[in-house]
Amino acid sequence: MPGCSNNGSAHQSRQIEEAARLLARGGLVVYPTETLYGLGADACNAAALCRLIDVKGREPGKPIAILISDLAMLDQLAAEVPPLAQALMRRFWPGPLTIVLRARDTVSPLLTGGGGIGVRLSSHPLATALVCALSHPVTAPSANPAGRPAPRLVEQARAYFGERVDYYLDAGPLPGEPASTVVDARAGLRMLRDGAIAAEDLRTTVRNEAAIW
Repeated sequence: MPGCSNNGSAHQSRQIEEAARLLARGGLVVYPTETLYGLGADACNAAALCRLIDVKGREPGKPIAILISDLAMLDQLAAEVPPLAQALMRRFWPGPLTIVLRARDTVSPLLTGGGGIGVRLSSHPLATALVCALSHPVTAPSANPAGRPAPRLVEQARAYFGERVDYYLDAGPLPGEPASTVVDARAGLRMLRDGAIAAEDLRTTVRNEAAIW
């Protein structure tokens, strides 16, 4: 599974460094993912998480999905990765699939909402580069206030948030909806949100894995 590498242009590298520097100081950053622009905060910084919740107008207690850079970072967050979840990761990561796992006790309840931790390894090179540069997981909700359309253009996110967000990492137009697929893999497989990866593709992976077992 891919780890951290620096294959972007010098300009992109400078953008990533500046965005990561602001995240490390508790800032918020809009950045591209496979489908839509996301709103990033350092997932290990409780003050930054509270700020994200306030800026988005997010419902209290609602879990916040995060991006990781590699499986070593996942190990810091997940108390257990069942074989089925491992199979989904091998098949669909990097990619637009968020997998909910049982969280370690050290993970902030601001991320879990009292449940599991939703994690993803993005296939967008700038998103993964940002996580690598910060060396912490980065939050991954869409960059829109609650109830407003999720943005596929950075200008849309800027119109929503203005100076309440510290940095906008522009990667041009993104494909847009559907957003990432979300599944709960803590006990079997439960669909939480249909999205960019079709449910039938997930079921096929599950059936193939069961045949191996």
